[in-house]
Amino acid sequence: MQDRAVKIAAVMFIVGGAFWGLFTAKSILIPLAVAIVVGYLLEAMADALRSALPRGQRVPRWVFLLASLALAAVATLEIINAMTISLSSVTEAAPIYQENIYAIIKSGAGWFGMKEAPSLDKILAGLNVEGMVGSMAGLVAEIAGDLGLIVVYVIFMIVERPAFEAKLKSLVPEGPGRERSTGVMASINDRIRKYVLIKTFASILVGVLSYGVLFFVGVDFPFFWSFLIFLFNYIPTVGALAGVGLPSLLALVQFASPGPFLAVVIGLVVIQFLTGNLLEPKLLGASLNISPLVVLLSLAVWGKLWGITGMFLCVPLTVILMIIFAEFPKTRPVAVMLSADGNVGGRG
Repeated sequence: MQDRAVKIAAVMFIVGGAFWGLFTAKSILIPLAVAIVVGYLLEAMADALRSALPRGQRVPRWVFLLASLALAAVATLEIINAMTISLSSVTEAAPIYQENIYAIIKSGAGWFGMKEAPSLDKILAGLNVEGMVGSMAGLVAEIAGDLGLIVVYVIFMIVERPAFEAKLKSLVPEGPGRERSTGVMASINDRIRKYVLIKTFASILVGVLSYGVLFFVGVDFPFFWSFLIFLFNYIPTVGALAGVGLPSLLALVQFASPGPFLAVVIGLVVIQFLTGNLLEPKLLGASLNISPLVVLLSLAVWGKLWGITGMFLCVPLTVILMIIFAEFPKTRPVAVMLSADGNVGGRG
């Protein structure tokens, strides 16, 4: 009984220490975590490029890794340029949106039987606009500051990968133990790579289809909103709500009529439902077999520890942990508890 109490106390101490370390060292760990996810994505892209070419197997793998890194860098620069142009256009269109917002407020006041609609200045005064702008500016500055560090991490991960695998083999003596360890590591890497690639593919698909809906309806800045929807798709539940809600509100403000608003809502909801409930579960299988309660808890925990970056990374990090736990007999029960139906795959 005493031994059991000691074990429970030790586990609680370790978990508490882990949370404290994650929070205290977040300025170091967040770029590293992002780099790990990006590294898996680049590896998946490199393997896809290598398989697509007729004689790709004859070309060294690092060539495709560098090509994937170059493609990702060019895409990132183009996206940053497009987002900058969109943000400047949003600023120019702000006065028109203000007039439409006030027209909607007046219409709503009449519908509720109010004699006089509240002024827009009073409504905006109740919002901490400066605080919101400051938070957004701080987030942009944080991302920009971490971007260089993330790129450095990714490059060194690619360079150090062969040496790291050799070190892992050296830790285990030759024999069945080494073969099992090598197989477990290969299984973990393959499953994580599959998850990151498919999730990114699904997010791109959601963004492209959402762009089509927004462009067809005529909503301003469709690329800006579709890129945000792509990012939001990594955040469970809250991301889907934001990805539908924000563009829909802009449609309401822009057109000041319910028709385009409802068209955007219906179109985006259908896209989110089809990808989130049909496509992703079919493609990912056991890799995303996470309990909905665990998803919400991980969203709250990682969001509290690492802010909005933690919210983006909560599901990838939880999936990675579940995949790793499923590969070892002693930690497999933890993976089963994290899953939705106990089907976690793995070798454990």
